[in-house]
Amino acid sequence: MFLLQYTEGICNMSMDSNSMTMPMSDPNAWATAMNNLGMPPIGITGQQLMPDFDPNLGMMAGITPLNPLMPGLGMVPAPVSQELSLIKEIIHCKSCTLFPPNPNLPPPATRERPPGCKTVFVGGLPENATEQLIMEVFGQCGDITAIRKSKKNFCHIRFAEEVTVDKALFLSGYRIRLGSSTDKKDTGRLHVDFAQARDDLYEWECHQRMLAREERHRRKMEEDRLRPPSPPPIVHYSEHECSQLGEKIKDDGKFAEAVHVLLTWLERGEVNRRNANNFYSMIQSSNGHIRRLTTEKSQHEKEMEEAKEKFKTALAGIVGQFEQIVSVFQAASKQKAWDHFSKAQRKNLDIWRKQAEEIRNLHNEQLMGIRREEEMEMSDDDMEDTLDSKDSEDSGVLQAEALKEENDSLRCQLDAYRNEVELLKQEQGKNQPMRSEEDSTHSQQLSFLQQALQGMQKQLLKMREELKQREAELEKSLDDKQLLKNQVQTLKEGLQNLKNTHCLQMEMSKQDDRGAEDDANQTSEAIASTAVPCSQEKEGPPEKRLQSPVQSEREAVLVGIISTFLHVHPFGASIEYICSYLQRLDTKINPTEVEALLSRLPCTFRQELTGVGASLEKRWNFCGFQGIKST
Repeated sequence: MFLLQYTEGICNMSMDSNSMTMPMSDPNAWATAMNNLGMPPIGITGQQLMPDFDPNLGMMAGITPLNPLMPGLGMVPAPVSQELSLIKEIIHCKSCTLFPPNPNLPPPATRERPPGCKTVFVGGLPENATEQLIMEVFGQCGDITAIRKSKKNFCHIRFAEEVTVDKALFLSGYRIRLGSSTDKKDTGRLHVDFAQARDDLYEWECHQRMLAREERHRRKMEEDRLRPPSPPPIVHYSEHECSQLGEKIKDDGKFAEAVHVLLTWLERGEVNRRNANNFYSMIQSSNGHIRRLTTEKSQHEKEMEEAKEKFKTALAGIVGQFEQIVSVFQAASKQKAWDHFSKAQRKNLDIWRKQAEEIRNLHNEQLMGIRREEEMEMSDDDMEDTLDSKDSEDSGVLQAEALKEENDSLRCQLDAYRNEVELLKQEQGKNQPMRSEEDSTHSQQLSFLQQALQGMQKQLLKMREELKQREAELEKSLDDKQLLKNQVQTLKEGLQNLKNTHCLQMEMSKQDDRGAEDDANQTSEAIASTAVPCSQEKEGPPEKRLQSPVQSEREAVLVGIISTFLHVHPFGASIEYICSYLQRLDTKINPTEVEALLSRLPCTFRQELTGVGASLEKRWNFCGFQGIKST
């Protein structure tokens, strides 16, 4: 029944797809395709195409069935278009038969392929499957190196090559049947998937490292090939080489190479008494090139000066033309011509004028920089001439005099420039009594800058005064702080004295009887009364001196809760027990904080030791009813 439905599906697919249609005029091709599927070759009309078909063999006489597992063809057929699904065929083996899955079902799911995967997982094997059967089915995909079969219906197969894994995945979904048996133990549905094995990963990593080594070697060979060749080694001294080198030194084109060889010979120490004259002649020839090099340098300097002069002349002409262009824009900006332009034209003219002025200013600055450099060079030349003309003994005095002369000359030049500027201003005032708009804007900008500078100076002076005031306040605060420290120190000393006297009174009260105790209390009160006014004069009012043992409302609440807790525990409770009760109300309560609070209230809470030896324990009791009398 399954074969008939599968055959009908294959026929429908072959008829619907244009790429799979075959002309019925060639019955041999159609019969070959039917024979590969293991079905009798029957045409669409129902007649038998080949009369010599043997149904027992499942193939036609004289036609070799096309097996996808044949060497050379491979498991996976040639790639087809995505619109056409892959058609799997029945595979006949010696001891089993593999039936393809339903083509209408989706392809079986597989896990992500591990790197260098050569091992596959095969599930759904028949219970009676053996290693020989697995070798017979999957051995046609490629060479198998190992088979690890489980007691259950699955195994792991490791192939020799990675390509054979794809061929083995082709069998995923096939139904396997051992012989012609229909027993459940002899049938199964294969599920082939990628398996992750340490051996595959190790071999893949080794292969990657080998490829990396090959790549590094290839790059090194390429770098060595592209590296410039090393300079040839310099030969040792000989009479023949010396004669050739002497000719090379005299040649201007080979002078640099020859001098390098001569320098190497000298550094090697190849000079001796016999060849000293030859070396002297070569050094003399090298010295003869100094005049040539000096002449070349002067010639290049002359060319550079000519190029500078030419550039300065061309730059001056360019600046003059920019001045004319700017004057054209200024003339166009006057009221007579400006009113006749449209708004867009005025906007463009304004933009062009600003650009022209910026470029002109840049060129002017460049030209002025060149002129300043020339003046500095001329002044340096004059200074060098004056320094060279004096003796070396009075060099320090001469330098001072030269600097004075240079300062005087600079002053004279500055006075001359000022006179020229004044003359130009007077001439400009005579020729142009009315200033142009540009001069007026420049003067306004200058006045604004001066006003801003004056404002900044005033602000700076004000900030300095504020800084001085703050420094004075800081000094005053430091003095106050020191005074307060002294007062605190005196208060601490007075408090220590009171504590000492109190301790003394307590010792005396323990030794004396009740009557003596009253006398000691009176004397202590007298001493305290005499000490308190002194401390009050230093400290201030008594409200600031006295401190309560309960410093906050939270501590007062804790005292009330602990008193209530210990009132119902007449034999006392440990600090851990008290804190465990308080932490139910507030988890932030610290045992150290609670113990310090109880210690500050000796008239309300009393600590007692109970137990003997290892069972010794500190317990806190509530003694407020007895402490009210003493307080």
